[in-house]
Parts: sequence; C-alpha cells; structure tokens
Amino acid sequence: MSVRVLAPAKINLTLRVGRARADGLHPLQSVVAFAACGEWLEAAPADALSLTIIGPFAADLDADESNLVMRAARALAAAHMPEAGAALTLYKDYPVASGIGGGSSDAAAALKALNQLWRLNLSEAQLIGIARGLGSDTPACVPARAAFMYGTGADFAPFDLPTLYVVLVNPRQPLSTAGVYRQFDLMGLGAGFEADAPAPVWRDAASAAAGMAVLGNDLYAPAAALMPDLHEALAQLRADPRTLYANMSGSGATMFALCESLEDARGLEAGFAAANPAFWVRAGPLG
Repeated sequence: MSVRVLAPAKINLTLRVGRARADGLHPLQSVVAFAACGEWLEAAPADALSLTIIGPFAADLDADESNLVMRAARALAAAHMPEAGAALTLYKDYPVASGIGGGSSDAAAALKALNQLWRLNLSEAQLIGIARGLGSDTPACVPARAAFMYGTGADFAPFDLPTLYVVLVNPRQPLSTAGVYRQFDLMGLGAGFEADAPAPVWRDAASAAAGMAVLGNDLYAPAAALMPDLHEALAQLRADPRTLYANMSGSGATMFALCESLEDARGLEAGFAAANPAFWVRAGPLG
C-alpha cells in the first residue's frame, strides 16, 4: 500500500534579514505559514529507492541523487533502515526557485511518507532532527504549521496565526536565492537587524496585516532590483480591495496576498489569473 503526503507551500509572511556573519550565513527572523496548494509526495513499496517527478513543473527538476527528496530518503534510510527501498513519486505543482520552500517541503513530505511506509514510528522531533541535515528551511516543513523562525532559519517555535486565506502568484521565472542574497549584500542592507527581537503577537486578521506591514520582507528590494516586474505584480495585488496585505515570500519571485475569506481569495485568484495569463496562480487556506 502506498502513502501520499501533502507538501504544502511555505510562505514567509515576514522576513527580517541581518548582515552576513563571519561564516557567510545571514541571521534572520520570519513568521512562516503553510498553504495546501496542490503539491504531494507518494511512496510505494519497492526493492530500491527511486524518484519519478510528474506535474506542471516536472521538467524543471532532476530526479537523481541531487534532488532533495532523494537526499531526504537516503538520510532516513541510512539512519534507520539501510536496506529499505521505495518508489517515490513527486507531483510538482510549484515553480522551481520561487521562494515558497518547494524543495524543502518536498523533502519533509518524503521523510513523513517513508516514516509511515517503513513503519518506523519516528516522532516528529526525530524527523526534524534528520531534516536539519537537509537545509535550513526543511526542519520547519516537517510539522508544516505556522512558526516563528530565527537564527539562520533552522530554529523555530510554534506561532499562533489567525485564520487567513492566501493567493500566490509567480511570473514563472526563477529567482536565485543566492543571487538575491548577493544583491542584498551589495546594497548594504541588514544594518537594522535585531537578532533577539521577540516574535510578534497577532490577535486577529487586522492586527496580523498591520504587523506584517511593519516587519515587511527585507529581501524584496534586492529581489526587485534583479526582477523589476515584481513591482507591477505586487501593485496589482495591493490594489485589490479583497487584499488585507500583500508582499513577496522568501527570496521571491512568488508574491502573496492575504484575504479574510476563501471566497475573497478565490475571487482574487480568478481576477489576477485573467489579467496575467502567463503567471502561475493558486489560492487556498493557510494552515
């Protein structure tokens, strides 16, 4: 029997970034949330580990040992079941290099699916421990619940988020995370970063929108310097009366708009898609 696990999009609702440390990594603080927008990972019994990628963006990824899904599967097998195999299928619905944690969420989904398939009965904390070796975003993608990320992103704590709905839009153009951080450094940004700032407290949708507007996304300016078309997409989202708040997620190029109801989100999704047929557009609940 196969096991299918959702790989939700990880959205940085806020992102504060500091100047690079001596090791080259940037300290950050971010409120993240997850949206179920259609990507999934399935694991089926097999003699050896393999990966097949299907879906709208399958051609943009290699299904070899470099793929983060395969790295996750190998790491789990090495730690707990060295001789185990599985046929993995990834339905890739998120644009690659889009700032919504697609690869990290896929890897976390692989850990969860194989934990069930191989009947390892590992706890969430144990899976997070393995995920720490797969990149700074992957640990938070294991629970896939709203969180406050800090340090370099691998450390996080649960976060209470009011009920919100999201619309994600992407111009179907990749934006390199490394390139955005290089531009961030070239622009001399990060001077006002407070590494010990506490997590925000948002009691309802209105206070959440106001809080996000204060914190913003420190990577938007360098990302827009590399891809100026982001300005127009963000302006369109912010101009819609159904939008509570809109900004860029992560290092881009995906933009998000938050709404108070699923009806509003679906309406915004349809309107933006009609006006921008070249864009990838998805809507759904956060959480």
